[in-house]
Amino acid sequence: MKRNLKSVTDFAAASPFSENQLRWYIFNERENGLADHGAIVRVCRRVYIDTEAFERWIDSQQAVAA
Repeated sequence: MKRNLKSVTDFAAASPFSENQLRWYIFNERENGLADHGAIVRVCRRVYIDTEAFERWIDSQQAVAA
């Protein structure tokens, strides 16, 4: 399975989120659901974002009108 992984800096450069916002999301990944979506990948001390999983997480954050 091929995953599209980007470093936090690279992901921030190509997204509307700042690097600080992304690092806050990563710091709180267990509380906000990022961990459940598998969007954060750690290899040794490096942190990567799975871009497709992150997009699924963003979609799940949308408020649904009743």
